[in-house]
Amino acid sequence: MVFDIDMIKSLYAEFPQRIAAARKVVGKPLTLTEKILYAHLSEGEPTQGHERGVSYVDFKPDRVAMQDATAQMALLQFMQAGKSKVAVPSTVHCDHLIQAEVGASIDLAKAKDKNKEVYDFLSSVSNKYGLGFWKPGAGIIHQVVLENYAFPGGMMIGTDSHTPNAGGLGMVAIGVGGADACDVMAGLPWELKFPKLIGVKLTGKLSGWTSAKDVILKVAGILTVKGGTGCIVEYFGEGARSLSATGKGTICNMGAEIGATTSIFGYDEKSEAYLRGTSRAEIADLANGIKEYLTGDEEVYASPEKYFDEVIELNLSELEPHINGPFTPDLAWPLSKFAAAVKETIGQKNWKLDLSVLVLILLMKTFQELLLLPNRQ
Repeated sequence: MVFDIDMIKSLYAEFPQRIAAARKVVGKPLTLTEKILYAHLSEGEPTQGHERGVSYVDFKPDRVAMQDATAQMALLQFMQAGKSKVAVPSTVHCDHLIQAEVGASIDLAKAKDKNKEVYDFLSSVSNKYGLGFWKPGAGIIHQVVLENYAFPGGMMIGTDSHTPNAGGLGMVAIGVGGADACDVMAGLPWELKFPKLIGVKLTGKLSGWTSAKDVILKVAGILTVKGGTGCIVEYFGEGARSLSATGKGTICNMGAEIGATTSIFGYDEKSEAYLRGTSRAEIADLANGIKEYLTGDEEVYASPEKYFDEVIELNLSELEPHINGPFTPDLAWPLSKFAAAVKETIGQKNWKLDLSVLVLILLMKTFQELLLLPNRQ
């Protein structure tokens, strides 16, 4: 067992009281995001409300995750703190320094040789100060975290912009710099401007060739690369509950492309199934015991415009496969319009219409025809 079950039990035991106190000081029903934020105030039980986009607030995250490229400086800084052990569960994942060039076995061997000094340093420091160490080849940090450490209602910071991947399992997971990670590992409060909230209501169900990535590609087209800045994006609705936990993770992972502080989904049956499928039934049982606190209040989702700063509605049943770009992730094209858009845009921008683009246009026409076929089961 790699997760800290005692930490989770302790957090869940305090959830009801802290959230009740938050409702009292805020004076209204709470979104899931607000519940988790108020439950992680460094001061403990909340005594005042905080203004979104204005108030700077100190939080107490549950975990820290670092990839090998950024962990080096964070751990060098931590070593100067005079601590004998990290204050919160923390992990190092050696994945970013492996370059994909030839194939898995050759690339891994080359990385181990080229980065031996770095890996030895990270391993020895992790061993000395009580961090979990995932050696080269053990897996990509975000997937390892989702499968082993992420849990509903938790708060985690990570030294990578795609740390929000863990939001697929109902966690407020935020990408930060090494200095922030060092502070949390040393037991200091972590400061964040209280975020604004964007609610994304999902209805319907994905079908045909559409997948979870098309949800965030569509959202990116709506919000642009700056539209999520200073905000947490919270997904909800029947459509959200129909998505798998890994699909939700994909959506949250790519929330970094719209500048969002993080993204999150509430705890549901798919979350429970994923926890049990990854040998964390004990966490699923604990989460079931407080599941009303691991999603937003009913009043919030019934009238989202009253509780979110911005609301977007997407019908998954009508959503097409999307392709975004070129050059920017917020240039979103539905597949049915992509071929025409490429021709038109190339003319406007004076881009080259080389063979690869011509082939792509032909492929898009083929995929458009496939869209007319009966939906996949």
